[in-house]
Amino acid sequence: NLEPPRGKMSSLPTRNTRVLLSQRPIGLPKASDFQVETVPIPELSDKQILVEVLYLSCDPAMRVWISGVRSYKEPVDIGTVMHAHGVGKVLKSTSNRFAPGDLVQGFLNWQQYAVVSEKGMMKLPQGLPTSAFLGVLGGTGLTAYFGLLDIGQPKRGETVVVSAAAGAVGSIVGQIAKIKGCRVVGIAGGDDKCAWLRELGFDATINYKKYEKDHAGFSKELKKACPKGIDVYFDNVGDWQLDNVLKFVNERARVVMCGAISTYNDVSARERGLVNYPVCISRRVRMEGFIILDFKNRFQEGVMQLAQWLQSGQLKHKEDVTEGIENAPKALVKLFSGANTGKVLIRVQHGTENSGAVSSSSIQSRL
Repeated sequence: NLEPPRGKMSSLPTRNTRVLLSQRPIGLPKASDFQVETVPIPELSDKQILVEVLYLSCDPAMRVWISGVRSYKEPVDIGTVMHAHGVGKVLKSTSNRFAPGDLVQGFLNWQQYAVVSEKGMMKLPQGLPTSAFLGVLGGTGLTAYFGLLDIGQPKRGETVVVSAAAGAVGSIVGQIAKIKGCRVVGIAGGDDKCAWLRELGFDATINYKKYEKDHAGFSKELKKACPKGIDVYFDNVGDWQLDNVLKFVNERARVVMCGAISTYNDVSARERGLVNYPVCISRRVRMEGFIILDFKNRFQEGVMQLAQWLQSGQLKHKEDVTEGIENAPKALVKLFSGANTGKVLIRVQHGTENSGAVSSSSIQSRL
């Protein structure tokens, strides 16, 4: 299918600006760990598509990808384009599955234009906010949804504690826990972030930055915020926050191991280990890790429910957008420095706008 894009005729781009990993970061990623280059766009082979990249997602897992350590996916090699999930518009296609004008999602990576195989690409519904499919209606929202409800299994009246609660996943986890009738305590890095969490309906918040050198003070605040103990802990951080939470878990508590962002850039945090983990034995605590692909056969269920909560006003989300592909490294630095509130995104094409409003009915009709 080599027809021009739907709508007004326009010439296809011939050059692509992209961002490469130039060296393995030591500690926090820096802009100097990457380099920008512009190269010709190759011709399409069979069953490929040329995609104009609109938005790219910044996620904590990216720190693992650039470390050289294999996880659930191969690491990014030095001198190659930085990996990232993205959404974009098909400009040209040799695939029977996609036509010019289609919106798609998949690994589009840090570049303005992507030539990709049809495999691994998913067609998206038109007329909805494009960026939402990288955030609240994408991997972020689905991670919160399945991680909390399937792994955490919260019950009405229980206490749920969330670390990195003002982040993309944590803020949605807390709101879902409130929808399910739980007491919700959010741990975040800053008074402004804690204030936003209370606006979202969190019952209590703790600014961990006040206690980075006073872990006893953190434990005191946690005990005050959780007078009946902790039934579910959704962990995005690890390290001393997790260790202190374990002091207050109830019998049969569930610890959802979603991330360990404190250890991604700090080798010493990985070496410290946990002191209080023996309580998991006597209190029969379950600690379980997961990745979102564990639930890939149920994604439509999750998207439908998240869209319903969005439409009803029970679920709110915030996006922290960095403009321009050349500034992609700055977005990653922002994520790991904790300067963001909500979902960190890169708007690749200047002037790209979201369109439409999220509703469960519009999602239903387009999926």
